[in-house]
Amino acid sequence: MRLLFTLTALVYNTAAIQYPLSFLSSNNDPALSINSFIDNLSQDLSDFEISSLNDNDIAYYKQIEPSNWPIDLEQYSTDFVIRLFDWIDTDDDIPFYQSTLSLIKEQQNIKIWDSSLASKFIDIQLNKDMAQYLLTELSSQYKFNYKLLLNNLPQTIFETYPQSQLSSLEEEENDDFITNSELFFKTYRDIDSIYAWFDLLVNTYPDILSIEYIGNTFEGRPMKALRLSVHSDSKSNEIKTVVITGGIHAREWISVSTTCYILFQLLQDYENGKVSVIRYLENLDFLFLPLMNPDGYTYTWTNERLWRKNKQQTFNPRCQGIDIDHSFDFHFTSGIESPCSDDYPGESVFEALESYNWDNYLNETKHSHPIYAYIDLHSYAQEVLYPYAYSCDILPRDEENLLELAYGLSQSIRLKSGKYYQIFKACQDKGADLLPSMGSGSALDYMYHNKAYWAFVLKLRDSGTHGFLLPSKYITPVGKEIYSSIKYFAAFLLSDK
Repeated sequence: MRLLFTLTALVYNTAAIQYPLSFLSSNNDPALSINSFIDNLSQDLSDFEISSLNDNDIAYYKQIEPSNWPIDLEQYSTDFVIRLFDWIDTDDDIPFYQSTLSLIKEQQNIKIWDSSLASKFIDIQLNKDMAQYLLTELSSQYKFNYKLLLNNLPQTIFETYPQSQLSSLEEEENDDFITNSELFFKTYRDIDSIYAWFDLLVNTYPDILSIEYIGNTFEGRPMKALRLSVHSDSKSNEIKTVVITGGIHAREWISVSTTCYILFQLLQDYENGKVSVIRYLENLDFLFLPLMNPDGYTYTWTNERLWRKNKQQTFNPRCQGIDIDHSFDFHFTSGIESPCSDDYPGESVFEALESYNWDNYLNETKHSHPIYAYIDLHSYAQEVLYPYAYSCDILPRDEENLLELAYGLSQSIRLKSGKYYQIFKACQDKGADLLPSMGSGSALDYMYHNKAYWAFVLKLRDSGTHGFLLPSKYITPVGKEIYSSIKYFAAFLLSDK
């Protein structure tokens, strides 16, 4: 059975043009710098750039009838993504990070992509007018750098979708899919293709792989997990379970594909008789939940590529969605965020049906499948984060060993691909001590405190050049480097006394 595949997009880097400007130099006039920066913002491509796209078999979205676009791309036609970074705080000021995020949250036309207090960057999506306003406001009080990350946002979004739909799973020839399954990772996949792939895997490995039903979402879609277990049922109480989740935020497609890739490679290496992987699987169970947010993920394929939350109705009929990763029952915080915010946690713990279903599932299965380790995959920033997220005042148990393992995960990635993943306590990354809501109710803290001895968040590639819109050509490279860290993790767990 050959898996569904589409032509891989050869990605043209529409984000290559950057305008780094600085307020750190005393020779700079902030107002002139801002005006120059704003004047240079343009989404128009030159004839040469369009020709370069076409030469690489990539269509320019404006050359295609809007009815054939994967989603409405015009909704992004005035927006850019910029980075604020390397700011300087003084004792007299409210910290730049706190002040900036608070200012952004007051504006409906500015969206936070990612931010890190530890790495000192804030990536935001906004239009020219809001860029003028925000930079002017901040420059009156702070010194900081900024640059353009993504210029032609509609084109960059367009290129993340499959460029040519060749066939469906049902129409593929009845070949042995093991020899062709790398094709599954040539492009990002919608939910139907992913769930069909689950079925193919289980049909091929019925003795060691099973689908487990977690529950239904607000829109009625099933949450499906895959359990990889090669030992007999009689040993189930002795086997430690490693849980790997992805896609808790809808727009983070690379986390979904990477979770699937780890499962695929474990199956491949086990079938090929790789001794180390046989040892891992004989002594550990693996539970994969690649799509923690099926409704939100589906919405990114049909309506809004950069949607973050689930699609649950809130008390505000104009604003849908709860941020699943702020809705868990550990230092949950309500009443701070508007239902229109990307970070809205709901009004009570486990209000997000996905987090409720996950907790209910874990409570029902905890005796037969004790969870020992948890890894939650996100994007982007290339970081390894360990608990706690809600506060830096509380030390996690065994912090020294958490750090040792975190550095081992990072080193295994660097040895595999040369990419460096920074290590932070999750509270330092999000600045939770300045803005408590940033780290409240997280899956990381909940799992670490209640379910798993070891728990980490891996924020995947890249470091900002594409952000959530990582081209599909990176699916396999990212999968390989994270798989190397999972193997290191498994070896560590088996050596842990």
